[in-house]
Amino acid sequence: MNVSWTSDRPETTEADTVVLGLFEGEEPRADTGGRDGRGGVPHQLGELLASGEAQRSFKALALTHADGKRWLTVGLGPRKDFTPERARVAAALARERAREISARVLCWEVPAAGQGQAGDAGAAVAGALVEGTILADYSFDLHKSAKAGGQSADAKPKHLDGLVISGGGPIESAVADAAIVAAAVNAARDLQNRPGNDLTPTALADYARALGEEIDGLQVEVEGRAGIARLGMGAFAAVAQGSEQDPALIVLRYEGSPPTPAKGPLLGFVGKAVTFDSGGISLKPGPKMAEMKFDMSGGAAVVEAVAAIARLKLPVKLLAVVGATENLPDGRAVKPGDIVTAKNGKTIEINNTDAEGRLVLADCLCHAVSLGAERIVDLATLTGAVIIALGSTYAGIMSNDEELTEHLSAAGERTGEILWRLPLHPEYDELVAGKYADLDNAPEARKAGTIMGASFLANFVGETPWAHLDIAGSAWDLGRAYVGKGASGYGVRLLVELARSYGAE
Repeated sequence: MNVSWTSDRPETTEADTVVLGLFEGEEPRADTGGRDGRGGVPHQLGELLASGEAQRSFKALALTHADGKRWLTVGLGPRKDFTPERARVAAALARERAREISARVLCWEVPAAGQGQAGDAGAAVAGALVEGTILADYSFDLHKSAKAGGQSADAKPKHLDGLVISGGGPIESAVADAAIVAAAVNAARDLQNRPGNDLTPTALADYARALGEEIDGLQVEVEGRAGIARLGMGAFAAVAQGSEQDPALIVLRYEGSPPTPAKGPLLGFVGKAVTFDSGGISLKPGPKMAEMKFDMSGGAAVVEAVAAIARLKLPVKLLAVVGATENLPDGRAVKPGDIVTAKNGKTIEINNTDAEGRLVLADCLCHAVSLGAERIVDLATLTGAVIIALGSTYAGIMSNDEELTEHLSAAGERTGEILWRLPLHPEYDELVAGKYADLDNAPEARKAGTIMGASFLANFVGETPWAHLDIAGSAWDLGRAYVGKGASGYGVRLLVELARSYGAE
């Protein structure tokens, strides 16, 4: 999709469909109902409003035709309730209606900022309109045959050809940046949606390498099974030993783009990328096991967030560590009761092989610390317990550092990838203590499952400021208008915004 910005009125653009947002109690423009020689809203829209067919309540849609264009109205509700997140939803709804009417190019008129709103409000809304449209335009057809996926001559187009954002003020860069980030989210969704026999750990590593060759300033290094063992990553290696597929330790580095110097601390992103999780010897139930291809969602988000940050040339220093492996049962697989040694020397009783993500993350966190990361954020589909606690609305955040938590929470509010903080406490540390080793990866007491995962991981970051994001409820089937069923790419926009916040300090 080609995304562009213009200061011209939307009716003068090449778009076949113009989208206007309507606030409650406000007219869309002062010239509604007539033309003034410079273009304007056609009288048909005024008639639509007068008849009640077009409404200003949030999510209401109406369509009319005038002067060779379609005019699509979207209710935005009260202005005081309007946020960038509502703009994303409105854009997604407009995109779906545009699909029904076979639109090729949409032009959104950015709703004018109201009195008392910050000067950058228009830019935030413009970016949100881009994100909502691009994310709603997504589909995954990689493995559909040409016959099954083909279209007849009169079929509705699957994707928009173009999106034009019309508005004044300093929004051009916001539009361009949002297009880059939204494309990265969709790329992460592609990775998530690929099945385990396609996206193996090696395939993910090759994908990351290709990004490193494509993007200036992005460096990628990969270690396989032997390298993981050489680095002393016994916990990660234990998870991988049950699969014939080689694991991959993927390290991505970005240190800013000259001439703008990088600012702030060296950020470390760590992602869990279990490309298929059967549960190992502690086998998962059969129903919905196919969804365990999504257990690499944290790693996908990290890879694509780093790629977007490099493309945006943000002035930050960044390293990312992604642990990619399968978790399968065979004669070599790790067994319940086995004891392994992590990179930092801690010993771990593996009492449930389906609690494998924390083993992979443990060594990856140690590696990020050893590479000098000064702020660490890990993303993982770690526990089903977080879905019970928070559903899909919030991802869980647990952290040992207030400043990092504040940065992440603020980034979540701006992107709509919102976080809810769960506590860490010394009493939880006691629960993850092992009987025969330093730690137990799956204590028998079924208490505070999400927090217990974080308490376990806290043993592998030392004093480094760190936050653990459990995205098991948000990584797929998020259910929002702009990302419904399937992979959501959750975390890409959040991490990019976090990096942007540090780069702006």
